[in-house]
Amino acid sequence: MRPVVLAVLGPTASGKSALGLALAERYCGEVINCDSTAVYRGFDIGTDKLPLDARRGIPHHLIDIADPTEVYTAAQFAHDAARVIREAHARGRLPVLIGGTGFYYRALTRGLFPGPGADEDLRSRLNRVADWRGVERLHRMLQRADPDSAARIMPRDRKRIVRALEVYFATGRPLTDHFSDTVSLIADCDVIPVALRLPAALTAERVTRRVDEQFARGIVAEVKGLLARGVPPDARPFGGLVYRQVMEMLRGVRDEGATRALIAQENRRYARRQLIWFRKEPNLIWFDGPGERPETLTRVEDALAKRGFRPRGGRA
Repeated sequence: MRPVVLAVLGPTASGKSALGLALAERYCGEVINCDSTAVYRGFDIGTDKLPLDARRGIPHHLIDIADPTEVYTAAQFAHDAARVIREAHARGRLPVLIGGTGFYYRALTRGLFPGPGADEDLRSRLNRVADWRGVERLHRMLQRADPDSAARIMPRDRKRIVRALEVYFATGRPLTDHFSDTVSLIADCDVIPVALRLPAALTAERVTRRVDEQFARGIVAEVKGLLARGVPPDARPFGGLVYRQVMEMLRGVRDEGATRALIAQENRRYARRQLIWFRKEPNLIWFDGPGERPETLTRVEDALAKRGFRPRGGRA
């Protein structure tokens, strides 16, 4: 039998972590993070990292592995995740990949196009456009040239936008088109991808509640503490959802009420982009309903039982 990897995917606020943790507990699993901001140390509240005492003794991997000033790439993730998956298999455990960063998932399961070498002249021209017209102008260019990449890259993530445009102009093909020429680092494994989806109205309700919880837990203090410890304002994780808007609030761009509303709005938009991305991934098994609901877990377990999975208990 080929080794198995279970993936729990879906948009923000869909309950992926709760479902993935429950599955890891039932099937003797270990959790592997698949969120591009949760890899950074110190960025906890805005990424909804589970605290240690809420992990039920289940090992969690690829969380807090990079300094905020590092550039942690999808290629690095694919290699790190493949290594952790093989180590978990060697221990007789089921790797349970959990997250919503579709590009990370694709890099691991379908391979990553290395791309052409850097074109410094082109990069300089693109960066000048960003300086003069704003990085949003580059993002609009990317939407026309490579809609899939534009859907996954945040509108202010200059480095990733520039790289995607560089690949497009250098090869004449969108970055995502090159995946047909790639090979997965876990091609010898069977990946069972479970995906969650919620009605838009329920997503909006859950996102708003989560934003309120993040502020109540101290997201503003977390950001101030990171800055006080010397993390530069242009560090990559500060460009992610929640953190970018809080940083703008601290600079006086808007007040807290408007910041909360904007974070909720941006999360709703991000959830739609995530759904668009995951719908294009092959072989996903879709389930309707939040991941923490018992009926959702039961439906997933029934689907896994048809594939021969039986609960084993998951604590080390």
